Amino acid sequence: MKLDQGCIQVYTGNGKGKTTAALGLAFRAAGRGFRVLMIQFMKGGGPYGEHEAAKRLAPELTIIATGRPGWVNRENPDPEDVRLAREALDMARAALTGECYDLVILDEINGAVSFGLVPVDDVLDLMALKPPRVELVLTGRNADERVIAAADLVTEMREIKHYYRAGVPARTGIEK
Repeated sequence: MKLDQGCIQVYTGNGKGKTTAALGLAFRAAGRGFRVLMIQFMKGGGPYGEHEAAKRLAPELTIIATGRPGWVNRENPDPEDVRLAREALDMARAALTGECYDLVILDEINGAVSFGLVPVDDVLDLMALKPPRVELVLTGRNADERVIAAADLVTEMREIKHYYRAGVPARTGIEK
């Protein structure tokens, strides 16, 4: 089964659930026999639960985490963070145009743009390269207005209440 029409989706906002929504879509697509690739930007600190699940769903679902462990300095990104993000963007370009995948998810790419690791023009160029029968999903906070304008679907996750504020840390199996 292949898509008749691939679209571009953006999941953004300050609320929890952007990566989770993209993984839900990946799970659904893999269940229908679609080949799915998720490239995670700025997430080198794993392995996370989704990496373990992807092993069980291979070869339909592949997740590649890129970046260094720890946080990226927004005001002064390390050159290594820039290099790794641009390398991930090159990997995404090859995956998107290689016709091996039905669904390509670029997790946290919006954050990589807002942190100055990846130029927004490069992301817009990548969006324009999307083949007609491939679905492309871009996640992360602070999606650039031009990315939003170029997308077919945009969902904003808005935080109303979060248990982090009450001191509940990230939990294995739920947030990581």
